[in-house]
Amino acid sequence: MKPGRVWCLGSINADHIYRLPRLPTPGETLPAIGYRRMLGGKGANQSIAAARAGAEVHHLAAVGHDGAWMVAALADCGVDVSGVVMLDEASGHALVMVDDAGENAIVIHPGTNRALDLPQVTAALSRLARGDWLLLQNETNLQAEAARLARDAGAQVVYSAAPFEVEAVSSVLPFVSLLILNAVEAAQLEAALGPVDVPHFLVTKGARGAVWNDRKSGETVSVDAHSVPVRDTTGAGDCFAGYVVAALAMGRTVRAALRLANAAAALQVMRDGASEAIPTLSEVRGFLAQD
Repeated sequence: MKPGRVWCLGSINADHIYRLPRLPTPGETLPAIGYRRMLGGKGANQSIAAARAGAEVHHLAAVGHDGAWMVAALADCGVDVSGVVMLDEASGHALVMVDDAGENAIVIHPGTNRALDLPQVTAALSRLARGDWLLLQNETNLQAEAARLARDAGAQVVYSAAPFEVEAVSSVLPFVSLLILNAVEAAQLEAALGPVDVPHFLVTKGARGAVWNDRKSGETVSVDAHSVPVRDTTGAGDCFAGYVVAALAMGRTVRAALRLANAAAALQVMRDGASEAIPTLSEVRGFLAQD
């Protein structure tokens, strides 16, 4: 299996996670029954998942002077952070509320995630090679610019288009090899734009699994979700996306990549938190061996 190189232009956030008996209603003050701070952000989560799946991962991002601990945590997970710069403003952070059923509500302050500099990104992506993979989300600026650079370098461009915005997706779509959306987002996108012209379209459906569509051949690959006790769904989609991209970058078939990512997400939701809950490849293999 080839090592696979994945480049991720993505957010780095400090996640402030509050465990609640239920999610609050508008105007309600509700005491938390638990609190943790950990590394998060869709970009960081996906980079960690790809690294734990076995890929060589390079992360491009910006943090403030309050974010040195997050960069160190990302590096500790085996991610190359030489493309992360420090700026004179607050790092991105998120308020994550999780109820007893594992459902969540999240408020995000983008901070430095939306203050990336084009020369920095251009310089970092100059090391892209044909056959590499670039993974993007909608929590940074310069998504379309990075996607164009990657496509021109012969890399595969993957857009995990969340948080979902039609305008953001439209700007990146011309350069995308693989578009990843959940079922709600996919319906919103096609309602706004009609059938999407993209080579590959992966729709995640939570407890109903995931479906891969090859728009050229018409081939469809589906996987069912595993039935597991849910502790916390935070970051499960990021875990799935990172594992899928890493597996494809390492030369696995689509079905094998989906199977691996599906199992990784199942392990993720049985644990608390986002980045710290992402399983290792050996854990995923062990889980699949019991299936």
